[in-house]
Amino acid sequence: MDAVEKDLEELPHRIAEEVERAGLMVALAESLTCGNLTGALGKGGDTGEWLSGGIVAYLTEIKQTVLGVSEGPVVSARCAEEMAAGAAKLFNADLAISTTGAGGPGSLEGQPAGTVFIGWSLHGETGSTGYSFDGDPAEVLKKTEAAALQKLYDLARKVTASRD
Repeated sequence: MDAVEKDLEELPHRIAEEVERAGLMVALAESLTCGNLTGALGKGGDTGEWLSGGIVAYLTEIKQTVLGVSEGPVVSARCAEEMAAGAAKLFNADLAISTTGAGGPGSLEGQPAGTVFIGWSLHGETGSTGYSFDGDPAEVLKKTEAAALQKLYDLARKVTASRD
């Protein structure tokens, strides 16, 4: 088992513990990861206590009408942040994570394959991180899932650390 697979196996359990300690409700808005994050979090335990919902929004018009994403490229930091903010609002969550990007094999909106943006909204504050992952589409997807789960964990830890 490589490091990414190990993260995908262990992080849902660590996230479950951390978000419960932090008292957070979590939501997801997935494009690139196509629901895989929501499925992974289901392995974490007591999900019904802290996961308020998730949406797979692949089409640009769904991102815009359901999540409130503005006009413009969807393979962007702005889109990732707006997706996360939209999911937080839609699901009444304290913490939301989103994924968007060009999984490959070709480019999308002028962005090369492997270009990924993970957005978040934590108590109304948004942010994002951009990545450039190598590999075929399956590898890009796996790396995106691991990075998004790690970001979720890190943000939950930030909340618990601020309370300690």
